[in-house]
Amino acid sequence: MADLPSVVDIQEEGPREGFQIEPGPIASADKIRLIEALAQTGLRHIQVCSFVNPRLVPGWADADEVVAGFRTVPGVHYMGLWFNDKGLDRALAFSNKLTLAGSIALSASDAFTRKNLNRSHAENVEAMRKQTRLHLSKNVPVRRIGVMAAFGCNFHGDIVPAQVISTLQDGFAIADECGVAIANISLSDTMGWATPLRVERLLGEVRTKWPDKRITLHLHDTRGLAVANAMAGLRMGVARFDSTVGGLGGCPFAGHKGAAGNICTEELVLLCEEMGIRTGVDLDALIEVGRMAEAIVGHQLPSELLHAGSLNSFRRKVSGVH
Repeated sequence: MADLPSVVDIQEEGPREGFQIEPGPIASADKIRLIEALAQTGLRHIQVCSFVNPRLVPGWADADEVVAGFRTVPGVHYMGLWFNDKGLDRALAFSNKLTLAGSIALSASDAFTRKNLNRSHAENVEAMRKQTRLHLSKNVPVRRIGVMAAFGCNFHGDIVPAQVISTLQDGFAIADECGVAIANISLSDTMGWATPLRVERLLGEVRTKWPDKRITLHLHDTRGLAVANAMAGLRMGVARFDSTVGGLGGCPFAGHKGAAGNICTEELVLLCEEMGIRTGVDLDALIEVGRMAEAIVGHQLPSELLHAGSLNSFRRKVSGVH
């Protein structure tokens, strides 16, 4: 058990994660409106789009138009996601607006790698080796290893910590070959198999092996345990989380239609706020943006907080402070 962090860093992935799975179509103007509103809440890291094949992910066929269209806020870092050379070239065209960083992205489940990318694990390792070299040749830094399906997989079953450690070792081998220094490890509960005990066990083993690396948790709320898993992460000293406003999103290749998306940003902020952990986010403003997101997609989102309101809003009411 580590000390609780005093500050938590949140990467908002609602636009990218959410609009990739919504049946849509969602107008580009609405995507831009959401991105701009999120940047006014105190969030400092926003993943705005996916530069991916529009045939596979039609929800982001307009990625270039959206990135060209939104207005930036000083101090906010805007990121895109890509999986191949063509996607990287599209992202590089917006280097004036986007913070570009590469990642060695692997999966602890070979079955999920095949479903998600149509590659075996070995093929994906080779692809990441080539992609890392490509990033470096284009002056895009690579400081992160991400492991998808780090807790379990709908196509494989349980994932034990040893499988994650082995996958990370493959990532560090690529980094060593390419001469890059990894600073961050991201562990993704891509299909909602994490539980607090599993989070504690995996974090413990990863920390034992790589004590100097910063860990990010990417939690999905598929089975309603995302906040409990975040709490376990906080108690283990994790100070960086991915999340989505309103709980937008989900993985289109997870084989689980209708499952909830990521941990809701506003619920993560509330958890931190009530524990005395700073996030820099205006929770009431974020809740309003979550309601906007719900109106844009045209259906109720998983977040209960959008409908309940923050605790501080009720504290102000009962104290007569407005």
